[in-house]
Amino acid sequence: QVQLVESGGGLVQPGGSLRLSCVASGSIFSIYAMGWYRQAPGKQRDMVAIIINGATTDYADSVKGRFTISRDNAKNTVYLQMNNLKPDDTAVYYCYAMIRPNPNTARNNYWGQGTQVTVSS
Repeated sequence: QVQLVESGGGLVQPGGSLRLSCVASGSIFSIYAMGWYRQAPGKQRDMVAIIINGATTDYADSVKGRFTISRDNAKNTVYLQMNNLKPDDTAVYYCYAMIRPNPNTARNNYWGQGTQVTVSS
């Protein structure tokens, strides 16, 4: 089984920074995409940033210029560097990955358990 484990969430002041990490472990043949989604109370889960094949990236308009996604392919780890955080960034952040567990299996979508990010003045 594949497991995604996030870390790095917490409480930060507006204008501060956090770096989230997500490590994929278990049966992994290849990873095609990893990314971050977030969900605030009363809102839908939205894509924040995604990196495809370890190169191509996409960001939500609300975080462009402030957040940076990166991936360490050797460690099966994706990072989200969050700078100049705003109260509206407060949400549960979920790690996402599209993974082929074995050469003879289909790709599957996997989700982490979520990590809370709170930006408060």
